[in-house]
Amino acid sequence: MKLALWALTTSSPTHAALAAERAEAAGWAGLGVVDSQNLSGDSYVALAVAARATSRIGLATAVTNPVTRHPAATAAAIASVQRLSGGRAALGIGRGDSALAHLGRAPLRVRAFERALAVLQRYLRGESIPFAELDFQEQMAPPLENLGLAGAPSESRLHWLGDDPKVPLEVAATGARVIEVAARQADRVLLGVGADPERLAWAVDHARAARRTAGLDPDALRFGAYVNLVCHPEIETARRLVSGGLATFARFAVMESGRIAGPASEEQRRVLGEVRRAYDMRLHTVVGSPQASVLTPDFIDRYAIVGPPSACLARLRQIAALGVDKLMIVGPTLGADPAEAKRAGETLAKEILPAFAA
Repeated sequence: MKLALWALTTSSPTHAALAAERAEAAGWAGLGVVDSQNLSGDSYVALAVAARATSRIGLATAVTNPVTRHPAATAAAIASVQRLSGGRAALGIGRGDSALAHLGRAPLRVRAFERALAVLQRYLRGESIPFAELDFQEQMAPPLENLGLAGAPSESRLHWLGDDPKVPLEVAATGARVIEVAARQADRVLLGVGADPERLAWAVDHARAARRTAGLDPDALRFGAYVNLVCHPEIETARRLVSGGLATFARFAVMESGRIAGPASEEQRRVLGEVRRAYDMRLHTVVGSPQASVLTPDFIDRYAIVGPPSACLARLRQIAALGVDKLMIVGPTLGADPAEAKRAGETLAKEILPAFAA
């Protein structure tokens, strides 16, 4: 099965063009930009700049959330990127993590998340939404009828979409309930359950079952995943390079209740519990952070993909065989040794990307 590998970067308005150019030249299938307004720039500005600097690669938020923007504003922003890029955009969205933490808020509740996704899909399809079905951030303003206008809109939609291809909605999901929501509402589920084949297989099966229960075609649903991967000949170096980002994605499995989403070995359960207890949001994704320091070699080797090219290729092909056709690759993060991170990036570009080139 074909497997598209996407790179990730921050939403720096000054760096986005260069990052996109490099990603396209290296052979990546796409580039995702982080949407965390207190930690980097605006994601849609970054994507617009990246769209102008490239001609081939896909471009996506990785990921946005339904809280910091009204669904109409989110749909309009990504549809603008779609038009600028000639149809290369995707809307990656989750319940919110660091973007909300820096506003003093936890992730959006699951029921509200599903409602926002349903409205987003309608906007992206160019459909009309009655005002009574909105009730998002616009509730802070008084009703339009207070103005006594002679004429006014009676419903909400993006009037300017025209014939642009619909932007696919890709929902990041880890827990069982969010996977079910994604299965009902998304065009693609982006799983955040680690690179462990057993956990990925569970998540794919769970999503397909939820879609079938909802009376929808399970074969119409596509799957992607966030995978922490560092390709480096020295395994200890690879483990350290991957640890900052891995701790962040591992935490998603136990983020709120502490209950572990999906199957897990006793070792994984113990480490996931330690990650949750140690997590410092001020050191989000940082190598050497308290949460990264509790990761064990066995946990890293199973939950991430690390090691020489041959080992990485074998794991990636194993994931593709599960029906996953898109991977968002999370490599070395803040605090990683720059020289070793560069070496790992060059190894991946030379040994891994060509194996999955279109």
